[in-house]
Amino acid sequence: MIKPINKINVITLGCSKNIVDSEVLLKQLDAGNLIVEHDSETTDAQTVIINTCGFISDAKEESIETILQYARAREKGQIQNLYVIGCLSERYKEELKNEIPEVDRYFGVNNLEQIVKSLGIEYRKELLGERNLVTPGHYAYLKIAEGCDRKCSFCSIPLIRGIHKSRTIESLVNEAAYLAEKGVKELILISQDLSYYGLDIYREQRLKDLIDQLSEVPGIEWIRLHYLFPANFPADILPVIQNKENICNYLDIPFQHIADPVLKAMRRGISGKETYELINRIREEVPGIALRTTLLTGYPGENKKDFAKLKEFISEVRFDRLGVFTYSHEEGTYSFKNNKDDIPKEIKIQRAEEIMTIQESISGKLNKEKIGYIYKVIIDRQEGDYFVGRTEFDSPEVDQEVLIKPAKGLITGEFCNVIITGYDNFDLYGRRS
Repeated sequence: MIKPINKINVITLGCSKNIVDSEVLLKQLDAGNLIVEHDSETTDAQTVIINTCGFISDAKEESIETILQYARAREKGQIQNLYVIGCLSERYKEELKNEIPEVDRYFGVNNLEQIVKSLGIEYRKELLGERNLVTPGHYAYLKIAEGCDRKCSFCSIPLIRGIHKSRTIESLVNEAAYLAEKGVKELILISQDLSYYGLDIYREQRLKDLIDQLSEVPGIEWIRLHYLFPANFPADILPVIQNKENICNYLDIPFQHIADPVLKAMRRGISGKETYELINRIREEVPGIALRTTLLTGYPGENKKDFAKLKEFISEVRFDRLGVFTYSHEEGTYSFKNNKDDIPKEIKIQRAEEIMTIQESISGKLNKEKIGYIYKVIIDRQEGDYFVGRTEFDSPEVDQEVLIKPAKGLITGEFCNVIITGYDNFDLYGRRS
């Protein structure tokens, strides 16, 4: 069978910010009368574009394995054209060209126009702010800024994505209205650092004003905030979250650690005491809010005492949601230049597993407390005997879900009230109320 030249399969690896980049690209390709697919494993597309991640070692390995997989397919004649874009390509373009020459073209993270033109179609500037969603149609990510101005010692994002660049409030409100017209009910605000929003273009933090205006967009029933840097946290958003019904009682704040020596070495700009004070303030001003965090184990110099403090921190705070990564010694970062990666990999992994064991117990206890309560739930999909949905306290892909039985009478993308009838450590069970 001859594969159509005008069909393109875009494969997205990495975070939600990459998802948005792929959605913007798909819109441009679609407008050029190309047939586009996303993450298709069985396809007759002749051209494959891989949007890569280059953040930490595991993500880089996944990206390289995927490139090699399709490079072999190109050599066998199973595909004709192979393009690589995104973070890994931005950071290691020359090395990749030398190591994997089977790829036709490599592009970085800010080369949308060049990518589109290289495929022989017109780049349409008027389509900026529009995209072909690859998420379920009822929720979408809204990227409010690009890059990062923070100086965290372990992070390679500024090397890849550059300095922080906020989008204007007007452009974001317009995009939210566009998404609402397409049927989106839940907006998930993302950037490398929501806390910094507005400082570059307005000379002051403007996240409060942004979410206030987004909350007025007709059709948007949930607004969720991801990735708020804890130092210089924009506390003026808390009354808005408390008072606006359609802003979820949910914050994702990656604290990374609690021991002062580690926080200082990480260049996080906040102490352990200030961390506790911030958490207490958030919970006082927005009672019942769900807090999600991300932690890092095995940072150079993290000793047993530091790690014991981290475990104590988790047990005391009882985060609703928690993820953990092991330290990755990323070349070009401050830590790479100034520290020895002195903690063995097995110790890093062991510490991460200890953290998740503590969190599993906390999550189970918090879930048990929800038995008998009724929650507003958005239905994401049907899976076997269940409809699967989420409360306002849960973000897609990264948090727990609500499994609803019997699997009839509900509609994907719609809200319903669910009474919680059961639980396990990382999921809830219920029936329609």
